[in-house]
Amino acid sequence: MPRERQDVTEAELAILQLLWKGGRLSIRQLTDALHPGGDAAEYATVKKQLERMEAKDLVSRDRSLFVHVFSATVDRQELVGRRLRALADKLCEGSFAPILSFLGASKKLSADERNALRDLLESGEADEPRGKRSRKE
Repeated sequence: MPRERQDVTEAELAILQLLWKGGRLSIRQLTDALHPGGDAAEYATVKKQLERMEAKDLVSRDRSLFVHVFSATVDRQELVGRRLRALADKLCEGSFAPILSFLGASKKLSADERNALRDLLESGEADEPRGKRSRKE
Protein backbone atom coordinates (compact mmCIF):
# COMPACT_ATOMS: atom_id res chain seq x y z
CA MET A 1 0.00 0.00 0.00
CA PRO A 2 1.56 3.35 -1.00
CA ARG A 3 2.43 5.74 1.77
CA GLU A 4 0.04 8.71 1.98
CA ARG A 5 1.80 11.94 1.07
CA GLN A 6 2.25 14.41 3.87
CA ASP A 7 1.10 17.99 3.60
CA VAL A 8 3.72 20.58 2.74
CA THR A 9 5.01 23.39 4.91
CA GLU A 10 5.10 27.00 3.74
CA ALA A 11 8.87 26.73 3.13
CA GLU A 12 8.35 23.58 1.05
CA LEU A 13 5.56 25.26 -0.87
CA ALA A 14 7.88 28.17 -1.76
CA ILE A 15 10.40 25.70 -3.19
CA LEU A 16 7.72 23.75 -5.06
CA GLN A 17 6.38 26.95 -6.63
CA LEU A 18 9.86 27.75 -7.95
CA LEU A 19 10.25 24.22 -9.32
CA TRP A 20 6.79 24.30 -10.95
CA LYS A 21 7.71 27.57 -12.62
CA GLY A 22 11.35 26.88 -13.47
CA GLY A 23 11.48 23.13 -13.94
CA ARG A 24 14.78 21.60 -12.85
CA LEU A 25 16.81 23.86 -10.54
CA SER A 26 19.99 23.54 -8.50
CA ILE A 27 20.31 24.32 -4.80
CA ARG A 28 22.15 27.54 -5.70
CA GLN A 29 19.37 28.65 -8.09
CA LEU A 30 16.73 27.94 -5.47
CA THR A 31 18.71 29.71 -2.74
CA ASP A 32 19.26 32.77 -4.93
CA ALA A 33 15.54 32.95 -5.74
CA LEU A 34 14.43 32.47 -2.13
CA HIS A 35 17.17 34.52 -0.44
CA PRO A 36 18.70 37.06 -2.85
CA GLY A 37 22.24 37.78 -1.73
CA GLY A 38 22.00 34.85 0.68
CA ASP A 39 25.01 33.47 2.48
CA ALA A 40 26.29 29.96 3.23
CA ALA A 41 23.81 29.49 6.08
CA GLU A 42 20.84 30.09 3.80
CA TYR A 43 22.32 27.75 1.18
CA ALA A 44 22.67 25.08 3.89
CA THR A 45 19.07 25.66 4.98
CA VAL A 46 17.73 25.19 1.43
CA LYS A 47 19.91 22.12 0.99
CA LYS A 48 18.54 20.57 4.21
CA GLN A 49 14.99 21.48 3.20
CA LEU A 50 15.47 19.74 -0.16
CA GLU A 51 16.80 16.64 1.59
CA ARG A 52 13.68 16.52 3.74
CA MET A 53 11.47 17.10 0.70
CA GLU A 54 13.23 14.30 -1.14
CA ALA A 55 12.55 11.97 1.81
CA LYS A 56 8.87 13.00 1.67
CA ASP A 57 8.85 12.29 -2.10
CA LEU A 58 7.99 15.90 -2.96
CA VAL A 59 11.10 16.39 -5.10
CA SER A 60 13.55 14.22 -6.98
CA ARG A 61 17.26 14.82 -7.40
CA ASP A 62 19.19 14.23 -10.60
CA ARG A 63 22.64 13.12 -9.50
CA SER A 64 23.93 12.48 -13.03
CA LEU A 65 25.42 15.99 -13.32
CA PHE A 66 28.20 17.58 -11.28
CA VAL A 67 25.66 20.05 -9.91
CA HIS A 68 22.61 18.17 -8.66
CA VAL A 69 19.30 19.51 -9.91
CA PHE A 70 15.89 19.05 -8.35
CA SER A 71 12.43 18.77 -9.82
CA ALA A 72 8.99 18.55 -8.24
CA THR A 73 7.47 15.08 -8.03
CA VAL A 74 4.09 16.41 -6.94
CA ASP A 75 2.23 18.63 -9.35
CA ARG A 76 0.28 21.72 -8.41
CA GLN A 77 -3.09 20.17 -9.32
CA GLU A 78 -2.46 17.18 -7.04
CA LEU A 79 -1.50 19.41 -4.13
CA VAL A 80 -4.49 21.70 -4.64
CA GLY A 81 -6.79 18.69 -4.75
CA ARG A 82 -5.29 17.16 -1.64
CA ARG A 83 -5.58 20.40 0.32
CA LEU A 84 -9.14 21.07 -0.84
CA ARG A 85 -10.21 17.52 0.08
CA ALA A 86 -8.70 17.99 3.54
CA LEU A 87 -10.45 21.35 3.92
CA ALA A 88 -13.79 19.89 2.80
CA ASP A 89 -13.37 16.95 5.21
CA LYS A 90 -12.41 19.21 8.12
CA LEU A 91 -14.87 22.08 7.68
CA CYS A 92 -17.72 20.81 5.49
CA GLU A 93 -18.20 17.14 6.38
CA GLY A 94 -16.60 16.18 3.07
CA SER A 95 -18.82 18.33 0.85
CA PHE A 96 -17.34 20.68 -1.71
CA ALA A 97 -20.63 22.57 -2.15
CA PRO A 98 -20.00 25.12 0.66
CA ILE A 99 -16.49 25.78 -0.67
CA LEU A 100 -17.70 26.30 -4.23
CA SER A 101 -20.58 28.48 -3.02
CA PHE A 102 -18.21 30.66 -1.05
CA LEU A 103 -15.72 30.98 -3.91
CA GLY A 104 -18.46 31.85 -6.38
CA ALA A 105 -19.98 34.46 -4.07
CA SER A 106 -16.76 36.03 -2.80
CA LYS A 107 -15.04 36.68 -6.12
CA LYS A 108 -16.52 37.51 -9.48
CA LEU A 109 -15.63 34.61 -11.75
CA SER A 110 -14.58 35.28 -15.33
CA ALA A 111 -16.58 33.76 -18.17
CA ASP A 112 -13.79 31.21 -18.71
CA GLU A 113 -13.80 30.25 -15.02
CA ARG A 114 -17.61 29.87 -15.00
CA ASN A 115 -17.47 27.74 -18.16
CA ALA A 116 -14.69 25.54 -16.75
CA LEU A 117 -16.65 25.02 -13.54
CA ARG A 118 -19.84 24.28 -15.49
CA ASP A 119 -17.97 21.77 -17.69
CA LEU A 120 -16.53 20.06 -14.62
CA LEU A 121 -19.91 19.74 -12.93
CA GLU A 122 -21.61 18.52 -16.10
CA SER A 123 -18.90 15.92 -16.79
CA GLY A 124 -20.06 13.95 -13.75
CA GLU A 125 -16.58 13.76 -12.24
CA ALA A 126 -17.63 16.04 -9.41
CA ASP A 127 -20.50 13.65 -8.60
CA GLU A 128 -18.22 10.65 -7.96
CA PRO A 129 -19.04 9.13 -4.56
CA ARG A 130 -16.48 9.98 -1.88
CA GLY A 131 -15.75 6.37 -1.04
CA LYS A 132 -14.68 5.58 -4.60
CA ARG A 133 -12.15 8.39 -4.89
CA SER A 134 -8.51 7.45 -4.69
CA ARG A 135 -7.09 8.49 -1.33
CA LYS A 136 -3.48 7.51 -2.08
CA GLU A 137 -2.28 11.04 -2.86
